[in-house]
Amino acid sequence: MEQTASGELKPKEAVRRIIMAAGVEVPDREAYWLGFHMERFVKHARELGELLDLPVCAEAYRAFCRSGGMPDWQFAQLEQALTVFARGTERWQWVRPKADAAPGQVSLSPGGWQLRYRIKASGLHAAVVSAAGMVSAGGPPPEMEAWIAALRRAIRLNHYSVRTEQTYLEHVRRFLLFTGPVVAEELGEEHVKRYLEHLALQLRLSASSQNQSFSALLYFFTRVLGRRLGSLEDTVRAHRGRRLPEVLGREEVRRFLALTEGTSGLMLRLIYGAGLRLMECLRLRVKDIDFERGQLMIRDGKGGKDRAVMLPEALRSGLRDHFERLRVLWEQDRRAEADGVWLPDALEKKYPGAGKEWGWQWVFPAKGLSIDPRSGRARRHHVHDNTLHKAVKVAAQRAGIAKPMSCHTLRHSFATHLLEGGTDIRTVQDLLGHSSVETTQIYTHVMRTPGLGVRSPLDA
Repeated sequence: MEQTASGELKPKEAVRRIIMAAGVEVPDREAYWLGFHMERFVKHARELGELLDLPVCAEAYRAFCRSGGMPDWQFAQLEQALTVFARGTERWQWVRPKADAAPGQVSLSPGGWQLRYRIKASGLHAAVVSAAGMVSAGGPPPEMEAWIAALRRAIRLNHYSVRTEQTYLEHVRRFLLFTGPVVAEELGEEHVKRYLEHLALQLRLSASSQNQSFSALLYFFTRVLGRRLGSLEDTVRAHRGRRLPEVLGREEVRRFLALTEGTSGLMLRLIYGAGLRLMECLRLRVKDIDFERGQLMIRDGKGGKDRAVMLPEALRSGLRDHFERLRVLWEQDRRAEADGVWLPDALEKKYPGAGKEWGWQWVFPAKGLSIDPRSGRARRHHVHDNTLHKAVKVAAQRAGIAKPMSCHTLRHSFATHLLEGGTDIRTVQDLLGHSSVETTQIYTHVMRTPGLGVRSPLDA
């Protein structure tokens, strides 16, 4: 903030721009105090270090200020500041900073992530970002931060992924903000039931989102509070109707893949050619590709299971060329004495140098080093999933594909095309890594035969 020689309070230029983008006109003194609250809010969000979205961060900060005894007039000023900030900014996101960024160029949360947002162009107003109705008037439980910290420890003790950690922490924080200032002994089934009803009836979340939230709460009650949710565990699951997968025809797949190129094109061909999930493709290591036996080893897939899948013959040459470029990058990292890649479980302690060995390198590494969100060390991570999401979107538009298109659509198409080609369903189940054949049977409903081969009476 700025103060003139005469003692007048003036906001920073960035605050002026946010206020202008929000379409608000206020005098300099009021703008100064709005900027004061905005800065404190962003600082608090970074200190949370939990990669929360803007509405949850805003509600967490409101609850923090209420618990600190902020006067009503000041809290009203804070509310105005949060509203203006939400209207005047966009693209609130957490990103991994570049490892070679100068210390003064990034502001990191305790987890090693950088919070970014940008100011909108003037006149582009958005609806107020708020989670109204998600926070009790009395504020959150007094032990909320201690519970969140305990939940984070439990998740890491069980070796859950970073994404699962982020998801569970956000769901549990939303729940605790909703419940009000209750103590651990009082927090129970009735609070969970009311919260899930709120998700279903007021927020109208999908069944899968409701079930994901319940799974997070069940883990929180079991591992942090040390008790079960009783009868709710069997009755509260939201019913999910049968949804048929989106599947491309063979000609659509050919047209789509013809418009992809480079490493992204190679990855998308591998996803379709071997039926991989997106993260299974991203997490492939050099040692997992066996050219001699013509197979890929999928390690620690969904449910923590390993499986073997075919290596498409059409990709052998492209992968060998890719490995030559990959080895050059690996040798550069070794000359630069960079840290080795991340290793699962306790392998890094058992085999300290394994992360620098050729076999453990990512098949699809990122271009630059980035900060490991848990250890804080600069490593070469695998390519970010957004890279493929963007490539899919561009190629689908250019190919004129009107169906909802994602990387998983290629996996659906892989399974359907195998079944249409006469492959038995048990083999397809093994290739996809499904625990139950019932999961695989969903693809029989989108095959061209036998049901869809019946001639319509209209054509007669």
